[in-house]
Amino acid sequence: MLEVCLVGTGGMMPLTYRFLSSLLVRSEGSTLLIDCGEATQVAIRKAEYSTHPIDNILITHFHADHISGLVGLLLSMGNTDRTEPVNIVGPKGIKEVVTSLRVIAPELPFNLNFIELNDNNGFLELSPFRIEYFKLKHRITCLGYNIYLDRLAEFLPEKAKKNNVPLRFWNKLQHGEECFDEINNIKYTSDMVMGEERRGIKLSYFTDTRPCDNILNLTKDADLMIAEGMYGDIDKIDNAKSYKHMMMTEACEIAKINNPKELWLTHYSPSEVKPQIYEKELKKIFDNVKILKDGEKKIIYFE
Repeated sequence: MLEVCLVGTGGMMPLTYRFLSSLLVRSEGSTLLIDCGEATQVAIRKAEYSTHPIDNILITHFHADHISGLVGLLLSMGNTDRTEPVNIVGPKGIKEVVTSLRVIAPELPFNLNFIELNDNNGFLELSPFRIEYFKLKHRITCLGYNIYLDRLAEFLPEKAKKNNVPLRFWNKLQHGEECFDEINNIKYTSDMVMGEERRGIKLSYFTDTRPCDNILNLTKDADLMIAEGMYGDIDKIDNAKSYKHMMMTEACEIAKINNPKELWLTHYSPSEVKPQIYEKELKKIFDNVKILKDGEKKIIYFE
């Protein structure tokens, strides 16, 4: 299963009732955070989570409302006596940017491992997550992320017995390893004990972007799509185009095409005091859209 918390939903600047956009994802004892604007560590605590177990931090881009809270978060993690290393992932230059920010926090009780991503689309493994990154259409380099939680194919003990696979090899074969019986000179492979592939879980996250081909091509059939909905007021379309942001209606149009099971909007403009007023009209485009407040949680289970 995948546990998701939309820690903050705001864009540009934090408000008294809305923190900056940040997403927390948990599974199998590992915690991943996407983006870390000002006061994110406070938003995490308000959502009733601890900063201590965060293993991986993904940054979409280097605008302040998505990264300026990173030093405060790292200091908070240090104050929880964390000693395990933390992975920080982001566009090319992430190490230089974070190192500059850390002038006020030069010492931490844990190491930082930096993973710099190029402008091309690609994958990386941060167990148990498989992460796909893709370039968005913003004023500076900005990345979207698909978070996959893969699922093993079904193990079939009857098939293993039929193929005379020794019991001692079953566990390794379930996890994709090949096994060799040196005494009988027999090689055993996973297809001898496993059934058909099973669908895992897919979470798509993209913000600070205009609609683009990468979004349309790579975010299809997500269990949960979290998309920028900076403006609901149609009169703000020129602002959205000028500053390379997305309208709520545009996010819904994408969802209508790419068919996620559910769409959450985020990164609301400070001018959108009550973004929920647009939900009824947006449902005419994509019925399962939600305009949420900070701290909204969901658990996504395997089919």
